[in-house]
Amino acid sequence: ADDDVMPQTVAAIKHAQAAGVPMSGAINKIDKPDATPDKVRTDLLQHEVIVEKMSGDVLDVEVSAITGQGLDSLLENIALQAELLDLQANPKRAAPGAVIEAQLDVGRGPVATVLVQNGTLKQGDIFVVGEQWGKVRALINDKGERVEASGPSAPVEVLGLNGTPEAGDVLNVVATGA
Repeated sequence: ADDDVMPQTVAAIKHAQAAGVPMSGAINKIDKPDATPDKVRTDLLQHEVIVEKMSGDVLDVEVSAITGQGLDSLLENIALQAELLDLQANPKRAAPGAVIEAQLDVGRGPVATVLVQNGTLKQGDIFVVGEQWGKVRALINDKGERVEASGPSAPVEVLGLNGTPEAGDVLNVVATGA
């Protein structure tokens, strides 16, 4: 809210438009004294994004990651949009996921934080992620607890990689033939 529309936001908009999927957005840093959320909304018009406040169909919520302001409203809007569009994930299929971050941990080896997008990622699954591969040795949830499986929209640390993937790489579970 205190800056222009950033290049990574423009890239995300282009991806969503190319895929023909609905968008919603969060205007962050609303707690700053120089925040101008209406300028951001106007700047989005250059990228063919018209928010509801300007008579469009894109949900937007003013938020502050520091104070937590608007986060409940953002979650409610996302849930409402998912319900209206009847968006559902199939927990019974093999899990594709996106790598959010990855690093080489001295005690655990290569570790990737993955956001499961569909299906369920389970301990023992064999997968390919970017140029790396592996077998899920352990899954650690966002509370630091070891879990047997992780479903859609749940971030989870994956251990059992042969190397460190890149952020943005796609994890795909592969069939074992068994």
